[in-house]
This record gives sequence, structure tokens and C-alpha cells, in this order.
Amino acid sequence: MAGKKHRGRAHEERERSARVWERARAQHGLVTRSQLLALGYSRHAIAHRLETGRLHPVRVGVYLVGRPELTPHGHWMAAVLACGDGAVLSHGSAAALMKIGAERLGIVEVSIRRASPRRGSDLVVHRRPSLRREDCGSFEGIPVTSPVQTLIDISPRLGRLRVERVILDRRTFRLTREELERRFLPLAREVGLPVPLTRRWVNGFEVDFLWPELGFLVETDGLRYHRTPAEQARDRVRDQAHTAAGFVHLRFTHEQVRYEPDHVRATLVATARLLPGPAARGDALADA
Repeated sequence: MAGKKHRGRAHEERERSARVWERARAQHGLVTRSQLLALGYSRHAIAHRLETGRLHPVRVGVYLVGRPELTPHGHWMAAVLACGDGAVLSHGSAAALMKIGAERLGIVEVSIRRASPRRGSDLVVHRRPSLRREDCGSFEGIPVTSPVQTLIDISPRLGRLRVERVILDRRTFRLTREELERRFLPLAREVGLPVPLTRRWVNGFEVDFLWPELGFLVETDGLRYHRTPAEQARDRVRDQAHTAAGFVHLRFTHEQVRYEPDHVRATLVATARLLPGPAARGDALADA
């Protein structure tokens, strides 16, 4: 009987440990004290794991699991977790995370709707009861203010010309081929589309993603501030060629794929409902 109870406790501990690791993987290697207590760990058990190096304190009530190395994303995540439920990375830290601006040297900025006791020499907490939920989201797994809200928040520090430059930098940047595929393909998979062909020639134009059996293709643009009339005219010709050949086609900017995956996903879902069944498009394809 004693052996059975021991095996039962060991099994329970393994399951609890697996849940901790699952939570830590979703939070850049971090867990909070309240999360550990909710998973069934006692205060004594937490103290024991700190003493034996299985947990490593990062901020008050926030721990790294298993390893002491904190990544840059973990540094931001720890600040958000330390401020409790509803906290989001904001201002310069949000801009740095999304690569649309710079963080204040040595300072992490977090916004929260209620008062928070968390303070530190490297942590600035903005109490913002009027911050709307629609102005917040998640980026790389970290709760954060939206790109638009972030630009509004940092604009007093930048001035008009620098704000315009930040906006243009984001609007006109390009992803590499590999980065584009790495970010777009999971979005297509999440909405139930099969794996597309990539970088194929259709109607005399190279397209980024092609579903020949669905008569569907997606092209992406890394927009530039000054597009020549000839370039704009060529875009119209290629769109017209795909429509004339019977394809359903979408065009996303690299910015949308990088910064607005929810919009891309929703557009793909709505378009997928309009797609016909398998159709032959052989005459339009070259080397597909």
C-alpha cells in the first residue's frame, strides 16, 4: 500500500512539473509565485526549489525555471509578470520589442489599468485606467500595447519628424524570403489551408504562395515610400492577369504579415469560404 501511494505521489509530481514547464515555455522560461501556488506547490516547496537551483529569482515573485540565463524577451516578460494580471509592455519597451523604436536605456516600461506596488530602479509602471483592451495585444508571446498605441505613447519623446520616420520605416520594410515563409505559412495552416507551393510562376509573374488545386494565390509586397508609375501599372497588370485566369488572389504587405497576423488570418478565413473546389489551372502555370 505504501509503495502504491509513493508511486501515486511521484506521478502527481511529474504531472505538476510538466505543467510548470508548459507554462514556462509560453512565458519565455518564466513562472510566477502565484502560478506555482495555483499549480499546487507549497511555499516550502517553492523555497526548496530556489535553494536547489531549480528556480532562479528574476523579479519579486517571478522565477526562471531550470536555467539562470534570461533572454531579452524574458527580461520584458518578467517585468510584465511582476506587475500582475492586465499588465502590458508599453512605451519605449513596446517599441523596442516590435522594432519600431528604441527603449530608454536601462528602463523597462509597463502599463496597467490599476495601481501596482511594483517599482524598481529599472522599472517604470504607468497607471492607465483608461487604457482600452482593444489597444493591447500580444507580440512574441508578450502582452503589449498595439503598434498604434505605442506610437502615440512615444510620440512626445520623438517629435513629428521622427514619428513620421518610424511610421515609414515600418510601412516600407521587407522581410527576407525565409522570414516571410516562416511567418506566413503557419497562418495559412491555422485557418485550414493545405501547404501551398512557394515562389512559382503564374501568368508570367512570380507569386509567393500558390494553391493550384484551389485556384488561389497570395502575393506580398514590401512597400516603398516612392513607387514609380511603371511599378504601380505592373501591379495592376498582374492582378488583372490572375483575375482573368480565374484565380482568387490576395495581396498582403510585409508589414501586415509581420505586425498584423490577426488581420491576415481573418482575411484568409473569409477568403477560404469563397474558394471553389479543386480546379485545373494548368494553362496558367509555369514550372508549378
